[in-house]
Amino acid sequence: MQNFHFYKTSAGWFIDLPEYVAQGGSIGDLQMVEGADIMLDLVAGGEQKINLVIASEPFEGSEQLILIETCDPSIGGGYYFMQQYNGVDINQRIWLCAVTTFVFGNLPAAIFIKRGK
Repeated sequence: MQNFHFYKTSAGWFIDLPEYVAQGGSIGDLQMVEGADIMLDLVAGGEQKINLVIASEPFEGSEQLILIETCDPSIGGGYYFMQQYNGVDINQRIWLCAVTTFVFGNLPAAIFIKRGK
């Protein structure tokens, strides 16, 4: 499990990964789009900053995102599906870019998340 900080600006949601930028990545790559922004709005509940505990294995109280499609390498990343959040059906399709591979070392078959402190 890893803890990640996300923040929202007028441009949208971003994951705070200074180590990705330090290795030559772009801050633009860290923007959460195509459903990931909607998921973060839901989890954040109106707040502009949140922490998420994220893992490739289930843990107590976590919500599941299931890999449903791997994107062409020219696009990178993959599409995940989040069926529920807090017991409510949301049926949200989420694109997670190649930064996911930077975080996990691959595109996990499932990602588990929980709002952290």
